[in-house]
Amino acid sequence: MSGSAHRVVVVGAGFGGLETVHRLRGAPVRITVIDRRNHHLFQPLLYQVATASLATSEIAWPIRHLLRRRPEVTTLLASVAGVEKASRRVLLDDGSAVHYDTLVLATGARHAYFGHDDWEPFAPGLKTLEDATTIRRRILVAFEKAEREQDAQRRAALLTFVIIGAGPTGVELAGTIAELARATLPGDFRNIDTRQTRVVLIEAGERVLASFDADLSDYARTSLERLGVEIELGIPVSRCTAQGVVYGDRHLDAATIIWAAGVQASPAAQWLGVAADRAGRVIVEPDLSVPGHPEIFVVGDTAAVTDQQGKPVPGIAPAAKQQGRYVASTIRARLAGAPVMPPFRYRHAGSLATIGKRLAVIDFGWIKLRGALAWWIWGLAHIYFLIGVRNRLSVALNWLWVHTRDQRSSRLITQGSAQPEARTNPPD
Repeated sequence: MSGSAHRVVVVGAGFGGLETVHRLRGAPVRITVIDRRNHHLFQPLLYQVATASLATSEIAWPIRHLLRRRPEVTTLLASVAGVEKASRRVLLDDGSAVHYDTLVLATGARHAYFGHDDWEPFAPGLKTLEDATTIRRRILVAFEKAEREQDAQRRAALLTFVIIGAGPTGVELAGTIAELARATLPGDFRNIDTRQTRVVLIEAGERVLASFDADLSDYARTSLERLGVEIELGIPVSRCTAQGVVYGDRHLDAATIIWAAGVQASPAAQWLGVAADRAGRVIVEPDLSVPGHPEIFVVGDTAAVTDQQGKPVPGIAPAAKQQGRYVASTIRARLAGAPVMPPFRYRHAGSLATIGKRLAVIDFGWIKLRGALAWWIWGLAHIYFLIGVRNRLSVALNWLWVHTRDQRSSRLITQGSAQPEARTNPPD
């Protein structure tokens, strides 16, 4: 590759960033990929690691391995500290810098506690492998502590699990924890009946899965209640502590709280010094570039993008991949001196959410599905998008085992303490 080749820097190896890199194969560019972690994560199945259904290695892949056959791509394990737009440099946290001709920011999102960041130690969110193994540890440790707890009130708190937020992640977590307690664990303990576990899903809005049609939302709620999940709607949480949660005028003792209520974009807008929406997402041009800086693109959860109807493009993997594909095509067109690309147009392929091991809801727009058929389609779709035959087979076999035997093979308590400070430990 010529030293004068166009320099593309991609920050973030999620769905949007990797799609950009893949679509630039064969282009006259040198690419540098920068990520804080050494792995690409399949986030849609992260909750299954948190609930002991899958191992971390089944939904994450080393970035270097994925790009091993791309000699024009250099991968850096580093954190970004800022961007110097005038000199076209990405500043890293060790004081070094990486020069670019084109910059693609695909840095994703993190948890948003709506001004209550002090809740995070008590109610971890689910965005990384570290989060997933922390939540898995807390769930399993709660059952272990309950097994030897003599005080009935404290035992009840240990067997109470609160999920805050009833979007797809909250619904999936609630349903899977309920199944774990009622179908997988009862034979493992002697002093407690895990079927007495309380799983409480709290949502400030008026219904679960608010982004789905009302009939699918109602179906999801009914299905969760049949699994034993208690659903509290229209009441925001006002406090999270080590003892439990407060919502409305009620206090609920709970040893395990999981946050699934909101996200905040990465600090990309701060790095660039540009306008952002309420969630911190960069307000981009129709071609996904930063206003005044056509050489900088923002994609995925970090970008505020609207569809043809003026509605926000959802922060989901297909949307990020479409944006990455579009940006790669734009870069190619510019290098070839081709006409300007038309504005980015999002094509919604459908919304999917699983409720339990045999139940799901799917909204393709032109058709809506629910129940076992939707669950099978949901599973096939997720297996298809996994990377590598080995991972597809492994996940399929794990799901078949869960489906037929109610057994989850990843019930491992790792990294010692389940206290809040353990969140900084690396995943297994």
